[in-house]
Amino acid sequence: METLIVCSAALIAAALTLFSGFGMGTLLMPVFAIFFPVPVAVAQTAVVHLLNNIFKAAMFGRNADKRVLLRFGAPALISSFLGAWLLLSLAEASPLFSYTLGGREFHVQPAKLTIAVLMAGFAVLEVWPWFQKLSFDRRYLPFGGMLSGFFGGLSGHQGAMRSAFLIKSGLTKEVFIGTGVMLAVIVDISRMTVYAGMLASEDILSNPTTVVAATVAAFVGTFLGARLVKKVTIKFLQVIVSVMLFVVALGLGSGLL
Repeated sequence: METLIVCSAALIAAALTLFSGFGMGTLLMPVFAIFFPVPVAVAQTAVVHLLNNIFKAAMFGRNADKRVLLRFGAPALISSFLGAWLLLSLAEASPLFSYTLGGREFHVQPAKLTIAVLMAGFAVLEVWPWFQKLSFDRRYLPFGGMLSGFFGGLSGHQGAMRSAFLIKSGLTKEVFIGTGVMLAVIVDISRMTVYAGMLASEDILSNPTTVVAATVAAFVGTFLGARLVKKVTIKFLQVIVSVMLFVVALGLGSGLL
């Protein structure tokens, strides 16, 4: 059942990312988190995210701007290590506190609370008109790489920051897409080097059925979304998705999930 639910979420998320404004990781990670510990959920999402981005890179990567890749990608590569390391450190920390509800004991864990806050925060940013219009001068690309890489390593939320810094870089639409995809691949590979040990210790790699199935579903979602959706933004859908993310964030942060 968990594989079916995760695959459905991967297919829908991959299709929605083409026009909803949310990244696939933002939508898929909360579903993984329902069935797995949050650090494992982030790592599994990173695997699907990486493979799906490699699929996109094969189509659009040749259009990437090499200078932007270097100025943005090098800091992102380093800071993604730091974000991933922080996530693993939070996963090993003791619960902040516990409480009883309905005869059951719930624990508020640092990793879940951190991811919940970031999930809720980025959900707000994705639908906030001010943030959607936010952009930075090209000279701030290294700083943008640091932010995008760090949050990418910590929670997988890298797309929003990346777009805000790339949008004013004077790139054409094709180059913007190609550069964004290649930068996502760089961050994904970087953080996977940190996550790999955790996935092995959790014995996820010996039975990768859920991750493989979710990856295939994401490919199908990308394929279908590209053909069914022609416009970039649907405001109503963004709000609905944002509310759903808030609900999951509340469950994670409170220890209910």
